[in-house]
Amino acid sequence: MDYLDAIILGVVQGFTEFLPVSSSGHLEIGKVILGDTSLPEESLLFTVILHFATALSTIVVFRKDIIEIISGLLKFNWNEETQFSVKIILSMLPAVIIGLLFEEELESFFGGSIAFVGAMLIITAVLLWLADRSKNTGKPVTLKDSIIIGVAQAIAMLPGISRSGATISTSVLLGNDKAKAARFSFLMVVPLIFGKIAKDLLGGQISTHNTDFGVLSVGFIAAFICGLIACTWMISLVKKSKLRYFSIYCVIVGIVAIVASFYI
Repeated sequence: MDYLDAIILGVVQGFTEFLPVSSSGHLEIGKVILGDTSLPEESLLFTVILHFATALSTIVVFRKDIIEIISGLLKFNWNEETQFSVKIILSMLPAVIIGLLFEEELESFFGGSIAFVGAMLIITAVLLWLADRSKNTGKPVTLKDSIIIGVAQAIAMLPGISRSGATISTSVLLGNDKAKAARFSFLMVVPLIFGKIAKDLLGGQISTHNTDFGVLSVGFIAAFICGLIACTWMISLVKKSKLRYFSIYCVIVGIVAIVASFYI
């Protein structure tokens, strides 16, 4: 992988992590198009670095919210911030359980099967279309909602199912306010990403042998900058009910991926 490839994949990750079009699905398609021939361990390292970049961009965008949550937790009482933190923890449980029990099965889906990615993108499109037709409300995310949204996040571990699209759509379909749904969706993934990175590092699953750290750095910077732009933009789009455009996009890319799989 050269510097141009790293920039392209970084831009793809940065935008698609927050826009509801599946970052993992686009990364898989991008690797196939760019002819990525890196070893699985090296490919995993690059993917982890890109996800780390977008997690940091989330922290920057929601820095005020995160500071308020931490300040509330330090008061050690059942306040709004503590309740929100409990909801975040509950939303993480399904993905953690699935990730631990079916890690090898999940990794098998990341082998360049763009036909599968295409099919999952079409499913994402359906979710977005349904959510976009829902009316906006003032309903906050409840404890029960957080578990259901967490299940959607666990399903979105499959390449082609957009994590933000699945979690925001599920939240909106449950009757939650669209702005609150977007905020919860973006904040719920931060501890999950850092937890996954820590697990991979401690478990020795990531190889740094013969790694070009210059390429990793370029990809990281591209993903971080694009993540900042996409996260801010996505919040505005959800409020304005513009998800249907991404639904159409996912259908088009999904069909193209399925057709292309017969020729690649």
